[in-house]
Amino acid sequence: MSKIGIDSIAFYVPQLYVSMDDLAERRGIPAEKLKRGLGLQKMSVPNVGEDVVTFASNALLNLIEQNNLNPNDIGRVYLGTESAVDGSKPSATYAVEIVENKLASKYGGRSFKHCDILDMTFACVGAVDAMHNSLDWVKQNPQRKAVIIASDVSKYDLNSTGEYTQGAGAVAILVAHNPAILAINDTWGIASKSEGDFFKPRRTYKKTELLKTVFKDLNLDTSDKKIEDFLNASSSEFWSDNNDLVEVFKEEPVFDGQFSNTCYSDRITEAIAHFNAQKKTDFTTQWQQFIFHLPYAYHGRRIIFNNWLNWINNTETYTVLENEVGRLETSDKKEWQKRAYKSQVYNEFINSKIVSGELASSEIGNMYTASIFMSFLSYLSYSLNTSKAITGDTVGFISYGSGSKSKVFEGTMQLNWASKLKDVQLFEYLENRTAIDVSTYEKIHRSQLETAVYDGSKIALDYIEKEDTNYGLRRYKVN
Repeated sequence: MSKIGIDSIAFYVPQLYVSMDDLAERRGIPAEKLKRGLGLQKMSVPNVGEDVVTFASNALLNLIEQNNLNPNDIGRVYLGTESAVDGSKPSATYAVEIVENKLASKYGGRSFKHCDILDMTFACVGAVDAMHNSLDWVKQNPQRKAVIIASDVSKYDLNSTGEYTQGAGAVAILVAHNPAILAINDTWGIASKSEGDFFKPRRTYKKTELLKTVFKDLNLDTSDKKIEDFLNASSSEFWSDNNDLVEVFKEEPVFDGQFSNTCYSDRITEAIAHFNAQKKTDFTTQWQQFIFHLPYAYHGRRIIFNNWLNWINNTETYTVLENEVGRLETSDKKEWQKRAYKSQVYNEFINSKIVSGELASSEIGNMYTASIFMSFLSYLSYSLNTSKAITGDTVGFISYGSGSKSKVFEGTMQLNWASKLKDVQLFEYLENRTAIDVSTYEKIHRSQLETAVYDGSKIALDYIEKEDTNYGLRRYKVN
C-alpha cells in the first residue's frame, strides 16, 4: 500500500504588518510582556480589498505555480475557514474561479470543471478536518490528488485582550500518494465536546429600539407612532426591509480566553489519550517535533506542559527535573510547577521539539485554521535554512478548534521534503513585508479606508453586486 500525505505546500500572508512595539506603545502596555511572554513580534494586517478568498486564491495559485501542477489533475479543493464571505456560497468557489481564470491561457478554460469544491467549518480545526476527510478520499485511488486550503482572518475588537494575537493568511497543501514531504499515518486521536469558549453569533437588534436611540440623540419624538410612521414611509433599503430585526454578523468573536485555554487543554489531553489507546506512544522520545495550533506563538509550549509532566513521570528525565527544581511532595504545587516550567529540562524539550514551529507565528499572529499548517511550514523552512536532517523524523500534530474539538495525528518526514521548499522562501517573504503605523491599522480594522494601502494586493476584491438577482455577489480582480 502506498503512502498518503503532504506532497507540496505553499502560503500567502498579507504584505502589511504592525510591529508589536508600536501597538504596545499605543495601548500603554510593556512590549516585552507581549514579546517575551507570548512570543509576539509582528501582527499581519489584511490590506483593503483582501479577505479569506484573496488569501486562499493566492495560496492556491502559489501551490500550482511553484510545483508545476496541472489543475485538471486536482480532484478536490477543500477550504477550511471560519471567515467565510457568504452564508451559502462557499468561499472556495470564489478562490477556484479566480485561479481558474488566471490560468486559463495555460490550462484552458474551466480547468477545475470536474473538481469537488467545498468549505469546511469548525473554528480553528476546520482545515485539519478537510485534510482528514481528503486523506481517506485520496487513499481510494492512486491517481487522486486533493488540495486543502486553510485561510482565515483573525480579528478581535480594538483594545480587547485578543487584539495583540490577530493575524491573517492562508496555507495550501497538496495531498497525494507517495508524498515528497510528509507521509501521514493512519492513527488519529479525536476528542469533541460542545462548548461556548469562542464563537461568532448572529447578533440581532430591533429596528424600533435602534430608531428610538437615534431619535433621542437628535432630540426628536421617540413615540411608538412616530417610529412606526418613519418605518412605513422610509424608502431606505435598510429601514424599509420587512424584518423587524436587524441581523449583524461580525468577524470579532465572543470569547472567554481563560475558558478557551481550559477547553484547549482538556480536548488535546483527551485526544492524545485516544491516540495513545490506539497506538502506544512515548511522545517525548518517539515524536521528534511537535506542531500545534497556535493562537499565539508560545501557546503550544504552555498548553502541553502538564501532558509533558505526565509523560516523563517515572522516567530518568523526571529525576533530572527533581534534581533541578526540587520534589513536588515537599513544595507548593503551583510554585513547583512554575519552577518546572522554567527549568532547563523543559527548556531543552521546547528548544529541540517546539521552537522551530513557533517562528512564523511570532511574525504573523494567529491564522485560525491556517495556524497549524503555518507552524508545520515554519518547521520545514527552519530545517531547510539550517540544513537540519529531518528525513525519517516523526512529527506530531496537535490541533484544536473552539466549540470544541481536537485532532491528534502524526506523520513521517520523507526523503525529498527539501526539494519542495526551494521556492517557498517563507522567512525571506516575512522579512520583506511593509510596516504600517497603528493609526493606519485602526482605520483598516474599522473599514474606514476605501483604497488599498501602498500598492495593494495582486488579487483583491473589486466590487460587490447591488442588483436584486445578484445582490452581494463578490467580484474579484487580478492585477
